[in-house]
Amino acid sequence: MHPEPEGRTEPGTESEQSPTETAFNEWRAFQKATDEKRANLIADIVGHPKAPSVEELDYLNPSLSDDAIRRHLTTLEEVGVVEVLAFEPGERLRDYPYQFYRLTTDARELFDQNNLFPEDAWQRQYERVEKTARIRELEQMPRPGT
Repeated sequence: MHPEPEGRTEPGTESEQSPTETAFNEWRAFQKATDEKRANLIADIVGHPKAPSVEELDYLNPSLSDDAIRRHLTTLEEVGVVEVLAFEPGERLRDYPYQFYRLTTDARELFDQNNLFPEDAWQRQYERVEKTARIRELEQMPRPGT
């Protein structure tokens, strides 16, 4: 029998990760956020008036497939840069997205401390983008928890 590593609990109990595994790691966040494609997605998230869906991010990043966007968002979520806002199954609207993305508080603080992704600049940039009727409609739809 092997002793349990310090900071771990039995499966099915409170948490299976140590506090250091769940804490926001600034270095990892920077490392993942500075990839050019992920940085473009972060800028679009920061510039969006609410929290964009994958469909909106796909429109803003035509060189990326929606699968690539989802993979990059998953990477950013894993390092604590973005979080997902999702409608519960009973609250979802047919033919509309139900997941939206925004920066975490930790990421916003980290970027502010390092003068990265300034909200005002990216919001002005986002406002100048020509949008289709569908994208304007998605922009206006409510987001979970708001």
